[in-house]
Amino acid sequence: MTRRHSAGSLLLLVPLGLALAACGGGGGSSTSTSSGGGSAKSTASAQSGVDISNFKFAPATITVQKGAPIVVANRDTTAHTATADGGHGFDTGTIDPGASKTITLNKTGRFTYHCSIHPFMHGTIVVKSAGGSG
Repeated sequence: MTRRHSAGSLLLLVPLGLALAACGGGGGSSTSTSSGGGSAKSTASAQSGVDISNFKFAPATITVQKGAPIVVANRDTTAHTATADGGHGFDTGTIDPGASKTITLNKTGRFTYHCSIHPFMHGTIVVKSAGGSG
């Protein structure tokens, strides 16, 4: 017996395929793409994060351990970036609404950043050594 699919059921499969394709990884050792979000925490744990919402980074300042992954999740209605001030350090590239990218900072210090699309948006990442001191 041959099974027939209606045009409607096939149209439902196309968005599912596109959504699954979008879940693939991104590039680089310091920045990667993921489809999941991170929770905003003020101190490092297994994974720390920054949420972008209402044209703001939350929390505005995050403290992590050197080498810890930091998930930057865009929960806003437009694209954003998380770009280190001064043009060096890190740049997530464009993060579309509903998407996230992960960065890893391997130097201790205080790193200020902004959204290159919306330069009035600012945040700070404080990176501590594994022992907790700067």
